[in-house]
Amino acid sequence: MSGGPATGIVAVWSVGLATVYGRDTSYLTVQTTDARQGGTPARPAGAPVRRHNQQRSSAVATADIPEDLKYTAEHEWVRADSGTVLRVGITDFAQDALGDIVFVTLPQSGVEIQAGEPCGELESTKSVSDIYAPVSGTVSAVNGALDANPELVNSDPYGEGWMFEVEVSGPEALDGLLDAAGYRAVAEK
Repeated sequence: MSGGPATGIVAVWSVGLATVYGRDTSYLTVQTTDARQGGTPARPAGAPVRRHNQQRSSAVATADIPEDLKYTAEHEWVRADSGTVLRVGITDFAQDALGDIVFVTLPQSGVEIQAGEPCGELESTKSVSDIYAPVSGTVSAVNGALDANPELVNSDPYGEGWMFEVEVSGPEALDGLLDAAGYRAVAEK
């Protein structure tokens, strides 16, 4: 190999498969430079540049965001089924960004969880992502169907794909969560 200056086209790839929670999960940046021209960009003048937020906005526009649920900025949803028991899952936007879910780790029933802290994991074909507790309380039930059928998170994120239920002290546990419009605004960022 020669010790002289580099010649030809040099491509730098940056592939992002970060977790869904609060981060952009689907980006690919390609920067091509031509070493023969002193490292100037090889993209032709006037060529369109794909913007990450345009891709995200279209994904949010097609995502199902039910009005009757509460949400976190980390893409969990919460449904108040009965009194102080809240059902938790991940949003349609989150499951779509993760890709095919292949394994789910949930908190055990009876365990105390703290709002904002990791309490489980989702493994997809793209990455492993934490599930964050949307509220503080005691886990009262877990969705055992996800052990054998983790793909339920993808096919029915607001129904059969729910993750766990939490017993909270009262309805004020929902006070810090987002409504559908607030979640849509966060997800579009």
